[in-house]
This record gives sequence, C-alpha cells and structure tokens, in this order.
Amino acid sequence: MTISFYVVVVSDQVFKGKKNDISGEKACEAIASKGYVVKDKIIVPNKFREVIRTIYRLKDADVIVFIGGTGLGPRDLTIDVIESIAWRKIPGFGEFFRLKSYEEIGYRGLLSRAEAYVLGDGRVVVVLPGSPNAVSLGLEILLNIVDHLVEEIHRFEGPHK
Repeated sequence: MTISFYVVVVSDQVFKGKKNDISGEKACEAIASKGYVVKDKIIVPNKFREVIRTIYRLKDADVIVFIGGTGLGPRDLTIDVIESIAWRKIPGFGEFFRLKSYEEIGYRGLLSRAEAYVLGDGRVVVVLPGSPNAVSLGLEILLNIVDHLVEEIHRFEGPHK
C-alpha cells in the first residue's frame, strides 16, 4: 500500500501572496523523496472555518500535514482546530519533536505545540511549525514511523507486525 499525503500551509501572508511558501515546498519534496504520494499542496488562511473545511474536504489521503499555527499567538489556531475534532492524540510525537527542537535551538523549542492526531475516520493529521527547519525535523520523525502508524490505525484484527 502506498501512503498518500496532503500538505496544507496555514498562513495569511502566503495565502495573500505576500510571502513565498518555502516550508510547504520543502515538505512535498521530503515526502516524495521517500516514495510516498503527495496528492496536493494547499494554502489556506489562518481561519478556523478554512482549516476545518480543508480537513473535511481532503478525505482521500492517509495523512494530512498542516504547516503553521502551532505557536502561542492568538492567530495560531491550527492545533486548536485539529484537537477539537481529533479522535486520538499521539502524545509521543509532540514530546519528541519538542525534545529534538530543544536540542537544536534551546529552550525556545519547548514553546512549539506541534502534535500528531488520528481522526475518527482513520486519517492521520500532523501539525508542524511553519519554519523550514521545524518542517524538516517534524517530517524526519513522521516519515520514520508513518508506515507502522498507518498500519496500526487500519488493523482491527490480527497480530502486530
């Protein structure tokens, strides 16, 4: 089974064309370089309604990677939207991301709210900070576990592999 992804960049500045999307492009390249399918990259503004609409629209992929909206500012709402509809949180992902961030950039790395979730329909949703370095780190973690993660989510019976 080939695992498929959507990459969603949540940024008012990129959406309005005032900033170039570096992180989304980097994510698409990293995912494709590991042999996975990137169905599309989408850019949406920092709005609750747009993030939720995007989740419900992108039903034909195994994983949705959101980039942006993990900080502590009032406009950083991506993580809050996803958490409000998620079935399960994958706690080790965010914890490990923050540990590795701390090792790279110091205590500021602990302020990220990067997380991974499973939706009720079995899709995986990962929310990463918008910086290119954070995207690289988050995808390094995700792409090392995604095969087993998707397998476990879809395994209702039978032994663990």
